[in-house]
Amino acid sequence: MNNQDPISEMFNCIKNAQKSKRDFVSIFKSKIKLSIIEILKKEGFIKNYNVLILDKKCYIKIFLKYFNNIPVIEELKRISKPSLRIYTNLFRIKKNINKFGIFIISTSKGIMTDYNCCELKLGGELICYIS
Repeated sequence: MNNQDPISEMFNCIKNAQKSKRDFVSIFKSKIKLSIIEILKKEGFIKNYNVLILDKKCYIKIFLKYFNNIPVIEELKRISKPSLRIYTNLFRIKKNINKFGIFIISTSKGIMTDYNCCELKLGGELICYIS
């Protein structure tokens, strides 16, 4: 598999696992993936996750969440890509804060949700949108 954009690869694994109604999916571990998954857990989009070490390689096992056999994650969209970085400021974040889903943003203080960015008055790179 091409590893040019590991975040998009992670999102595709999650989407494909949900389409086939799997209970979990395993992906290679990285700091940014782990930060995004922690946000997904905190916001209630996934049940749980575990970090596993098999054959000296680290994996993240993500337990997917369903409600009445329907995936909780309706949309998982990558916004900023390696080929096209998209940044936002506090004003743009505040305009979208009351929408249904959340934005995950990479800031100078780490990876966080749009709501946390507004609290800390930060902008940054838009990683993805989840609803």
